[in-house]
Amino acid sequence: MPQQRDYRSRERARQQNPSTRQEREGRRSRESRRGRRPSTGRTVSFVMLYVAGVIGASILLACVGWILAGDVLALNKDPKTVTVTVSSQDSFNDVVDRLEEEGLIEYKWLFKLFASITGNKDRVTMGTYTLNTDMDYRALLFGMSVNSSTKAEIDVTIPEGMTVAQIFALLEQQGVAGVEELNEQAANHDYAFDFLQDIPLGDPSRLEGFLYPDTYKFYTPHSPLYAINKMLVRFDELYDDEMRERVANSGYTLREILTIASLIERETDGTDQRHIASVIYNRLENPGAETVGYLQIDATLAYINGGNVPTEADKDIDSPYNTYLYKGLPPGPIANPGMEAINAALDPEDTNDFFYALGDDGVHHFFRTYSELQSFLASQQRYQN
Repeated sequence: MPQQRDYRSRERARQQNPSTRQEREGRRSRESRRGRRPSTGRTVSFVMLYVAGVIGASILLACVGWILAGDVLALNKDPKTVTVTVSSQDSFNDVVDRLEEEGLIEYKWLFKLFASITGNKDRVTMGTYTLNTDMDYRALLFGMSVNSSTKAEIDVTIPEGMTVAQIFALLEQQGVAGVEELNEQAANHDYAFDFLQDIPLGDPSRLEGFLYPDTYKFYTPHSPLYAINKMLVRFDELYDDEMRERVANSGYTLREILTIASLIERETDGTDQRHIASVIYNRLENPGAETVGYLQIDATLAYINGGNVPTEADKDIDSPYNTYLYKGLPPGPIANPGMEAINAALDPEDTNDFFYALGDDGVHHFFRTYSELQSFLASQQRYQN
């Protein structure tokens, strides 16, 4: 029995000893944690997979970044030079589509994003440009701006007899400048030429007759002010001392001579300019004749009806340019005449003719009296409708 008492005494002592109890619980906790700890092999595998994933993603991103950077910096294209024309009707998306079609860019979305972020999207303007695959995104955007050094130079031929409106439409079509900007400069810029000083500002038609028909070299785009000035300079070159003297001796002002020349230009078949000039002067200077001072020239009706074939109804349009309603010359030229028409206006034939009409043979026939004209018209198929 003494042994049993000793055992119980020791057991009570151990239970009452806190340090011994804590050590025992700590051993159990450590043993429990050792039982849940993953194996060393599985930990290494997980780490290796994670590292491989990170490296793979980095390589993929690096490849994608290099490809995109190659397009932005123009590092990924074969040498190529192209001419790109931007018209006034083209949107920025249209321009980007054209760049992709020409092989200047590969990723339209990236080019648009770059243009928006850099604020260069609005630099692109109408014109014709020479671009190449060595140009990065920034160079392409600057290369299609108004101050670009890549602007192409083109020849534009302005035919005799075009109106200011027709000339401006042609210049816009060729990528030289927009109609709106050209009209603004024509109407409101005070050009330093003596022949324009008495013509008030405010209307583009004030330059009618002075934009000399010729072949010009223009940049695309070109400053609208300088594009107009180029044509005025050419007229000024031809309006030399000899011509000034001829105008002074004519009894008409320069603008009146140009008005007569424009009527000739729009009415002639190219072979009878001086004869048509004689009819115009006969009507102007003989108000007591059958025509009683009315020019009655159909070309003036076409000028006020937008260039359409004149009709009987057009003769009632109330406009100072309507030579069926108003006597004498219209207030200004109706077109921009060439030198032959100007010379015809300064040197008309000496005739007594007051009427002319285009025959079935395609040429003008001239008459002194209205009855002669009526007899001729009755004999022509084209007037039988």
